[in-house]
Amino acid sequence: MKRRLLMKIGGKAFDDRKGFIELAGAIKENNAVDFIIVHGGGAEISQALQVAGRPTHFVDGVRVTQAEDVAIVEKVLAGVNARIAGYLEEGGVPCRQISGKTESLLLVEPLKRGGLDFGFVGEIKKVNPAPIMSSLANQQVPVVSPVSIGEDGGTYNVNADSAAAALAIASECTDLLYFTDVTGVQIDSELRPLLSLEEARQFIAVGKIKGGMIAKLESAFEALSGKVPRVHILKWQGPETLRALVDERPFERTTLHS
Repeated sequence: MKRRLLMKIGGKAFDDRKGFIELAGAIKENNAVDFIIVHGGGAEISQALQVAGRPTHFVDGVRVTQAEDVAIVEKVLAGVNARIAGYLEEGGVPCRQISGKTESLLLVEPLKRGGLDFGFVGEIKKVNPAPIMSSLANQQVPVVSPVSIGEDGGTYNVNADSAAAALAIASECTDLLYFTDVTGVQIDSELRPLLSLEEARQFIAVGKIKGGMIAKLESAFEALSGKVPRVHILKWQGPETLRALVDERPFERTTLHS
């Protein structure tokens, strides 16, 4: 089976042109591997909503998105998408800009959790991987914004980590990479290079894993349950990062497995 990596881009390494040019070089170097990119844009969305005089409200780490906010979210994420694709293409990597609305890539319904109303936040119900697979067949890297389409035809905001897990499953990826600002999962201030799904759940239950890492791990659990063999939580450490991962050489990261 051909190695296929889905990268969910986050972290300060990808705040500017330099990180993406490095990433482009690493992608070209590993031309026997398929790459898919999913991105979010939380900080830029918050800034745009503030400029528009719209409140930002989170419940259990989920941004409540009202009808008045959806167009702003979509515009911001379209800009992020174009910027990432532009930098990668400048670095010599052909890209295709995609959102969850492209050919109904991500079909969603309104998120319901504990009887709470999150507005226009979507929960993924169905994935149509055709636009991803056709891009790969055309030697293009799909760059995916998680704005998605509802069963009602409306536009919905979707958590990028959840979108990454769903797309990794549907695209039959061998690896899912969550790039963050930390080198991996820390337990008692020590990096755990390898974690089973059961171990990670136990560490969450006893409070040794906290905060935003819990939400990321929940998405990782989804991917592992959907038969993605490996999920990695890591920090971009320069062009060597992908080389070491593809060659399966040791470097600072946490790899989760079922």
